[in-house]
Order: sequence, then structure tokens, then C-alpha cells
Amino acid sequence: MIFIKIAILGFLGVIIYQDFKDREVYGFIFPILISLLGILHYQNVVRINFLYTILINIGVLAILMGILYLYTLIKLKRPFFEEVFGIGDLLFFVALAIGFPTVAFIIILVFSLLFSLVIWLFLKKESKYDTIPLAGYMSIFLIITLICYWTTNSITLYLI
Repeated sequence: MIFIKIAILGFLGVIIYQDFKDREVYGFIFPILISLLGILHYQNVVRINFLYTILINIGVLAILMGILYLYTLIKLKRPFFEEVFGIGDLLFFVALAIGFPTVAFIIILVFSLLFSLVIWLFLKKESKYDTIPLAGYMSIFLIITLICYWTTNSITLYLI
């Protein structure tokens, strides 16, 4: 169990580094992260609830991505995956969807997006890129959340 936790933190660290450096993350990292987070989720919940929450989370994610795609198509008139949203960001969202129960997934998704927005507003002048390293910022938030969860009893990610 400790190996899985250390591996999760390590892969999140790699995502942070690569996303900040080049705005690109190696594709093989996301399936590994999805698997590791899925294993932790599976070990901490009732088995049938694991399947239901993944289906619900993927459904919520599909609705959100559909709305974002339509907004991009109608309002922004820009290519979605080329200019607006990265595949790595979508894969990171899938990792969150598979790694946490529905309520925790929604809370982590919303607050990590808010965290990313606030950090980007403060740091965008120092960046050489015009794009937001969303997976990187969300990885920072997730590392903080997981370390707080693993070291204290103040939050319960798998019981909500």
C-alpha cells in the first residue's frame, strides 16, 4: 500500500515537472496513474460501489466535456483539443474520476480547478506560455490533498 502511495506521488511529480516545462506530459504516465488511483479507490470502498461510482463519474465528466466542447465550438470557434483543452488534461480528469468516489471526485475537481485558476492568475506574467498547465496545477492540489488525507484523520476521501 505504501508503494502505491509513493508511486502516485512520484507520477504526480512527473506530471507537474513535464507540464510546467514543456506543456506536454508523456502519454504512458496517465494509464499508470489511473491504475494506481483506481487500486486505492477499489481497496477503500465496497466493490459494487466502485463500479457505480466510476460509471457516474465518467458520466459527469462526459457531460462537462460535452458542454465545454459545445461552448468552444459555438462561442470561441477554435479547435477544441488543439488550442483549448489538452488530451493530458482530459486523461487527468479520467484519473480523478476513476480514483475517487463521486462526491470526492466532484469536490476535488471543482477545488483543483479553482486552485489552478488562482495560481495561474498570479503566475501568468512570469510564464513564457499562454496556456495553463492545468494537469500540473491540479497535480499540485492532488498531492496536497492526498498527503493531508494520508497523514491526518481530518478528511475522509472514500467515505463521502
